[in-house]
Amino acid sequence: MADSLILEVDDLEVDVLTGIYSEETGKPQPLRISIAATLKAADRYEPDTHLSASKNYMDLKFAATGALPPGVHFKLIEAVAEHICDTLFVQDHRVAAVTVKIVKLAIAEANEKIGVTLTRERR
Repeated sequence: MADSLILEVDDLEVDVLTGIYSEETGKPQPLRISIAATLKAADRYEPDTHLSASKNYMDLKFAATGALPPGVHFKLIEAVAEHICDTLFVQDHRVAAVTVKIVKLAIAEANEKIGVTLTRERR
């Protein structure tokens, strides 16, 4: 089994144009997004190991914030997750798999977590 490294960013709150119902369209909805990106691990991580042996965590955050196209309405949150996966695959050839969990905050009534988790492997 090959060693792997999973970089994670959890619980980003991002306003995204998404939804299929009339009350959802035209205004951003708050989403809670968590991302895990799997890379092949380096042989070893010493105290002076350069960042190039890993990946910048801020790239994951960017994929869920700045990389989402402004003004684009995603009917399904699955499409938001897909866009985040695609962004990370394009950013770095070392990303082997991405898991994106999205919770729709606006529809929770009793603090339940309603949403999706999408895992994609590089093809």
